[in-house]
Amino acid sequence: MIELVDLSYVHMGTPDPEESARWARDIYGLEEVGRENGRVYLRGDDRNHNVCYFRGDPGDHTVGIAVADDAALEAAASHLEAGGVAVAWGDAEGAAVRRCMRYLTFRDPTGNSFDLVVRPFHSGRRFFPSRDAGIYWFNHIGLKTSDAPRDEKFWCGLFNFRTNDWIGDAPLMSFDKVHHRFALFPTDHAGVQHINFQVRETDDIMRSSYFLQDRQVRIVFGPGRHATSGARFLYFEGPDGMVFEYSCGVRMIEPEDDWRPRQFPFTNESFCVWGSRPDVPEFRE
Repeated sequence: MIELVDLSYVHMGTPDPEESARWARDIYGLEEVGRENGRVYLRGDDRNHNVCYFRGDPGDHTVGIAVADDAALEAAASHLEAGGVAVAWGDAEGAAVRRCMRYLTFRDPTGNSFDLVVRPFHSGRRFFPSRDAGIYWFNHIGLKTSDAPRDEKFWCGLFNFRTNDWIGDAPLMSFDKVHHRFALFPTDHAGVQHINFQVRETDDIMRSSYFLQDRQVRIVFGPGRHATSGARFLYFEGPDGMVFEYSCGVRMIEPEDDWRPRQFPFTNESFCVWGSRPDVPEFRE
């Protein structure tokens, strides 16, 4: 089994990296940390970056997830290939782009693109946001899946993911104590479905709700509270239609909790116990 240790980044194509980065800085509240070869790097915690925009197809998304060391990466390659998954080893130039020491790439059965990385760079400076949105941690992503049970089996069979809850066929999965690091949402094509950063408290979510409304940013869900993870949340539309989320208070599942995954129906109430209704295709009944 491939032991993942962290969720590192999302790299996304966009027709206008400058405008996308401006939104991420000024509206979402990330810190710009570098520009190189047309790429703009941004972060919301103490790592080198969590988001990178480059000029390209807005449907071109790659997610970086970390393993512990070179030996783990070698073992992961062997495990993937034994499972019939094509692996491509990265070179030094690609590692520089990804801000890591070494990596390989693969795709899941839907066609989502991933990097397995070793020693992704961190920063010696504290995260200093362009606006105080309360962000402090790149926490999880939503992924699109053309077959949720198949992809759940892929991630939980080859990797140290476990499913902690389901909403309909959509599994909420994690490789650590966080309630979910990946959430798989059924659709007909590949891609990142949403990007989440944790904020400190509910007040941060409510302040941002009014901030976004004042700037005519389309809020697509919330403020609300998830039935599954218990997190308070706010989802809204960013560049190229990507959905971004703030949340706080996500459930942590400790080993001693003896957690049993729960099945929720695919209803509005399963997504929000406060009564907010989603305007997100993958969340609608």
